[in-house]
Amino acid sequence: MKNLLFAILIVVIASFLRFFSISTNPPSLTWDEASWGYNAYSIGIGGRDEFGRFLPLTYLESFGDFKPPVYAYLSVLPVKLLGLNEFSTRFASAFFGILTVLLTYFLVRKIFPRASPLLALLSAGVLTISPWHILLSRAAFEANVATFFIVLAVLLFILGVQSRDVQASTPRRWTKWLLPLSITCFVVSMYTFNTARIVAPLLLLGLVFMNRSHILKNMRIHFFTSVVIGAIIFLPLLMFLLTPQAKLRFQEVNIFSDPTVVERANQQIENDGNAWWSRIIHNRRFGYAVEYLKHYFDNLSPEFLFIKGDGNPKFSIQDVGQMYIFEIPFFIAGILFLFRKREGNWWIIPYWLIIGIIPAGTARETPHALRIETTLPTFQILTAYGLFCLWQKVSSIQYRVFSMNVVRLLAFGFLLLALFNFSYFLHNYFRHYPKEFSSEWQYGYREVIEFTGANESKFYNVIFTEELGRPYIYVLFYKQYDPNKFRQEAKIEREVLGFVHVKSFGKYRFVKSVLDNIDKSKNNLYIDTRGNVPDGVKILKTFNLLNGEPSLAAYSL
Repeated sequence: MKNLLFAILIVVIASFLRFFSISTNPPSLTWDEASWGYNAYSIGIGGRDEFGRFLPLTYLESFGDFKPPVYAYLSVLPVKLLGLNEFSTRFASAFFGILTVLLTYFLVRKIFPRASPLLALLSAGVLTISPWHILLSRAAFEANVATFFIVLAVLLFILGVQSRDVQASTPRRWTKWLLPLSITCFVVSMYTFNTARIVAPLLLLGLVFMNRSHILKNMRIHFFTSVVIGAIIFLPLLMFLLTPQAKLRFQEVNIFSDPTVVERANQQIENDGNAWWSRIIHNRRFGYAVEYLKHYFDNLSPEFLFIKGDGNPKFSIQDVGQMYIFEIPFFIAGILFLFRKREGNWWIIPYWLIIGIIPAGTARETPHALRIETTLPTFQILTAYGLFCLWQKVSSIQYRVFSMNVVRLLAFGFLLLALFNFSYFLHNYFRHYPKEFSSEWQYGYREVIEFTGANESKFYNVIFTEELGRPYIYVLFYKQYDPNKFRQEAKIEREVLGFVHVKSFGKYRFVKSVLDNIDKSKNNLYIDTRGNVPDGVKILKTFNLLNGEPSLAAYSL
């Protein structure tokens, strides 16, 4: 009963940290978030996405990015019930982030079945206050939802292949039918986030391999059924993955399309007089392998994990790591104790962490907290495991009074450090972060569109700059534009590579350069960055970032 009360308390704290002020911090929606919200709104009205595809199964054509569609579907109900706004758009990420905390408790109980429930509580608790997980749960990041499905899939797999509880005297045969559900969750994660398309299959293969004897001996029918169900669900995605559109994003961001590696190798071979041995040493494949390893291990750097975090302010507040400094000794101890004790299904943790970084190693931008979020909660479990084992070690030894006082002093010092780390993160995140990084979140679009909506009847057209991103999706979102009307009016350009540009709909025109599209013969309203506003025009309103710096301006001639 006590463990249940603590688990409930952890979930309550997790809910507060993920839902409190979620509409205003992060301070604005990114264009990807606005796209999730509007596509959910559009699907909820007529079953079609913003560009008219009926119940899209494999992708959303948002900006030509071809996003996996699950997050939009999970947002349909919140948007229907709560309206199209920041809260409903971010609801799914926060909600499934909280469920991930709860699942972590049950997962750790199954990975380490003979350990005290305290270990599971510590694991869920560390994930609850994790700056990494908090930040990615408070914005509409589909990676956060994919993490939930992967954690659920692993938990269901362990339950499915486990024929009896540790304390049970009779087999629980019904749990075998959790295996099809587990594989379904693995596949659903692949429909949720691109990285999961690599991590989920590798994680599933590892689980099957390590339990192959038990599966072949006791679960052949259940496993065969699971494979058939998983294959049927996966088939549409497989057909899409074979298309050029599916490869577009990878080709854009992967290191293997970087020509500098080849250019450097050719130059080194030329410097060596084109010798045969130089062609071996400086082979471009070797160069790409070295580059991959560098990018892979970037995601394990101490600076990234414990000091500054991801360089992108969307994933880190920049002066706290993805994990806290106080976690360092426990994280290291957790790794050492895990390989030393090797209890239960211990191997899942390091295997999960290692394969979770594999996709991110191919990216040009590393380290990248979002692309390796599918490794969570392995980092937090290792921290909790180290803390748990150290506490066991201390508790099992009879100390003299002086020694025990030293231990208590050290424990008190670590507790103070932990409270300071956590308080520092919360203070910076809720007090300083919104003002400092509002520009990173495209702040100001809501205010701009409220202004244009109130004044557009006075003007012939509204000419909107694309310098700060994708303004059309904000117009659709904040005006709650009728999807059918948008599809009828929109002028859309599609590039050969698949990128999509909405050029206009209704009175709105979206251009790369407002200055090149000024028409003195028409009474237009122009929205441009404040620095690009020409002299001699009538500035109707300036829109500032939260730190007071001007961002956009509305003007007419």
